[in-house]
Amino acid sequence: MPSLKKSESLKPESFYSVSQYRSALWRHLRSLTRSLTLDPENREVRSELQTYFQDLEDLEKFWAFPGRSVIQTLKDRLRAREFKTLLNDIGLCLRAFSTSIYRKDNQFALFSGKKQSSREPTTITNYFEVLYVDSFLEKDHDPLRESQRNYGQKQTDFFYGTVSATSYEEAITAILFNPLIQSVVIRYQVAPRNKNGPKKPSYTCFLNNLESSVFQVENKDLITVQLAEQIKQLRPELSIYYVTDDSIKDTPEQWLHAFKRIFFRMEDLQELHISILQDIRDRYKTPFYTALKDYSQKPTGVFHAMPISRGNSVFKSWWMRDFGEFYGRNLFLAETSSTSGGLDSLSQPTGPLKKAQEMAAKAYGSEKTYFVTNGTSTSNKIVLQGLVKPGDIVLIDRECHKSHHYALVQSGAIPVYLDSYKIQPFSIYGAVPIATICKRLEELKAAGRLDRVKMLILTNSTFDGIVYNPFRVMSEVLKIKKDLIFLWDEAWFAFASFSPYLRSRTAMNAARRLLEQRKLETSGQVDKTHLSQSRIRVYATQSTHKTLSSFRQGSVIHVLDEDFNMRVENAFHEAYLTHISTSPNYQILASLDAGRCQAEFEGFELTERAIEMAMNLRHKIATVPLLKKYFHVLKIGETIPQTYRPNAHDDFLEPDQNYTRQGKAWSEDEFAMDPTKITLCISNTGVDGNTFRNLHLMEAFGIQVNKTSRNTVLFMTNIGTTRSSVSYLASVLIKIAENLEHQGEMANREEKKAIQ
Repeated sequence: MPSLKKSESLKPESFYSVSQYRSALWRHLRSLTRSLTLDPENREVRSELQTYFQDLEDLEKFWAFPGRSVIQTLKDRLRAREFKTLLNDIGLCLRAFSTSIYRKDNQFALFSGKKQSSREPTTITNYFEVLYVDSFLEKDHDPLRESQRNYGQKQTDFFYGTVSATSYEEAITAILFNPLIQSVVIRYQVAPRNKNGPKKPSYTCFLNNLESSVFQVENKDLITVQLAEQIKQLRPELSIYYVTDDSIKDTPEQWLHAFKRIFFRMEDLQELHISILQDIRDRYKTPFYTALKDYSQKPTGVFHAMPISRGNSVFKSWWMRDFGEFYGRNLFLAETSSTSGGLDSLSQPTGPLKKAQEMAAKAYGSEKTYFVTNGTSTSNKIVLQGLVKPGDIVLIDRECHKSHHYALVQSGAIPVYLDSYKIQPFSIYGAVPIATICKRLEELKAAGRLDRVKMLILTNSTFDGIVYNPFRVMSEVLKIKKDLIFLWDEAWFAFASFSPYLRSRTAMNAARRLLEQRKLETSGQVDKTHLSQSRIRVYATQSTHKTLSSFRQGSVIHVLDEDFNMRVENAFHEAYLTHISTSPNYQILASLDAGRCQAEFEGFELTERAIEMAMNLRHKIATVPLLKKYFHVLKIGETIPQTYRPNAHDDFLEPDQNYTRQGKAWSEDEFAMDPTKITLCISNTGVDGNTFRNLHLMEAFGIQVNKTSRNTVLFMTNIGTTRSSVSYLASVLIKIAENLEHQGEMANREEKKAIQ
């Protein structure tokens, strides 16, 4: 059998995410091992297998499953030339990954002889992982981790695996690679970096273009606190604990703020375990969804509105029973007009709805969050009516959503329109440059009208995936108008709050960084700028139902406004009451609550997967010859002029340049590209965008798309996009291309006949 050459496709640089590389590495190990079972004496394959095992061992330390002991067992099989057993064991690992059995069964262990069942467990047990950071950690025999593992496996509602890191660098890498990590325990002193020797681990390419400050240790004496603060910036949902031998009187105040809780010595192991689990339980709470679910199971008598409540008017009907059977009984049990009995009022929340909105505010990084049940069109109207009055000037992107224009009419404000740059060849618009905004403000200032300018409205990301740099925009604009209110329409960008890479371009994150920057200035730690005299007043509206889990019309308003409580709250609340219904849909509210919970625990993992799906689709269209002939995915360079992206490459698909490797561009450039938005140019098909959407996609294949232009169609992936759906779309595009090819051949024949 010919020897296998090292596959070019297994270069880590060619993968879009570390999870994709990890999966490919396991599959390649299986392929090489299968070759050895057929040709045990093939030294080249065996040598290659050993090399990849080292890569795997370097990478797998960031996950609790399958764990170091399993990797060591596999290496022992290779060393002992037990190739058939090794092949079987690798297959068991791959099956465990594909079924996620280790996340469902807290008694599951590889190579235990227990068969992997295809049936779902009868009870729901949620799995997460805990990262331990300690420079002196013994990798194989650590009493703390062993005791915690034993505690974790005894739980009925949650259980966890443990991951270890021995340095600052490893800890940061772990939380960026492993979305299953939900808690971090830092012990004693932490080393800045590992001593990897002359050869860097293969996975480092996924970290190369992160901002240098992420791994830079400013003060070794405060490295533990700096690590905690850096983890909070990257994964704010994580809870961080500290175990120390220092006495409480020697613990600096800064440390008390940095950690959720500090444990002294090893005597509090049980308390540490209990604290970890209690924190997970607290975050897992869904106050309103749980209250509604409990209410639906109570025996009640309805002498109020809504005959449909409890399903009484449906299931006893001769003519409407099919409606009830379609939706199921629980929906009708949860339909009620009651605001008591454990439920709450959206107009004046004091119970579970109030708590649900507070938990949402914490998850998204806002000061306050308001649920809205009739879409972000209404959220936009609430914000405008609550904050501006007749005669106020509002700077607004001319290409923004029409709800903003309606809101301006209702509020009596005067719009000053801002023009986005045009992407002329594709009949789409980009975004509004900072220079355009500042120029218009300077013109208003020169005209003596700056005092009347109240608000700036921008759409982030735009419909076509152009993403602003809110920190830069607000910082520059506040130099001219120090109390300007910013309304960021993030209808299509809610998911970004849960990605370490995308979060910096959200309104709430940018507002928090402005506050932190001003705090440093006022304390004298950095030189003062205009921010020391500015007011930070930021609002964001998001269509949760568009990119996260929520029923249709589920929307939220996020508020981070220094003047809200003293100057705005009453007017805002009146605007809120004006536009919301006194009969809100409880199912939408429950989905907003449950969706927040999912986003906190799974948002990072699911967002990474959505981006990976988008990258896979881009790659497929760019590499299949027939698809390349008729279709073309617009590149970054075709949608964002170079002047606005000095640090970004032209295309996500350039070698070594996927979105995780454009950290400097994402943090500094004026505009960036949302990787989940895929604008497909269809000029070569000879079909216009609207016809392509309706005739070729929807009617022929049932594929729904968001938006079209004269010669483009916009696809987007989200946290619900699956590999099979991406594969289906690719196959549909191939079929369309084949039909076009056939039509072209037939047309050519007719032309030849006419000539003859």
